[in-house]
Amino acid sequence: MALGEICNRTVVVVTRGTRLDEAARLMREHHVGSLVVVDETAIGRRPVGIITDRDIVIEVAAMGVPLATVTAEEAMAPDLMTGLVTDPVWDTVARMREKGVRRLPVVDRDGVLQGILTVDDLLELLTEHFDGLVRTIIQEQTKEARSRR
Repeated sequence: MALGEICNRTVVVVTRGTRLDEAARLMREHHVGSLVVVDETAIGRRPVGIITDRDIVIEVAAMGVPLATVTAEEAMAPDLMTGLVTDPVWDTVARMREKGVRRLPVVDRDGVLQGILTVDDLLELLTEHFDGLVRTIIQEQTKEARSRR
């Protein structure tokens, strides 16, 4: 299974110059805990960073810095890790674990944003798979019990 098959295609984005008060408003409005910081290019939006609600609270607000005075570029996490839409999911999960990444912008071969994969998305996927496995086991147990009557 490839990232493009499971990533969330609805991504809330900001640009480098977006103020954090606006970023926080967007998070609230869209019910998300992170925003992808992008550069707008002729071929599309290219991710350059991520801002999380935790970044805003811990690194800025808790220090008493007014959110309106800080831009996304100043607050975004450095060294953005991305994944290609064609990358295998479980290889990517291993990379995310190794780097301690919980949110991964998914891009095409040109580096244009196509979606985002989060740990929450992965947990949902695993839950669906485990549910299917449990149902299979229960069906087999039921079938076996009936055959022995």
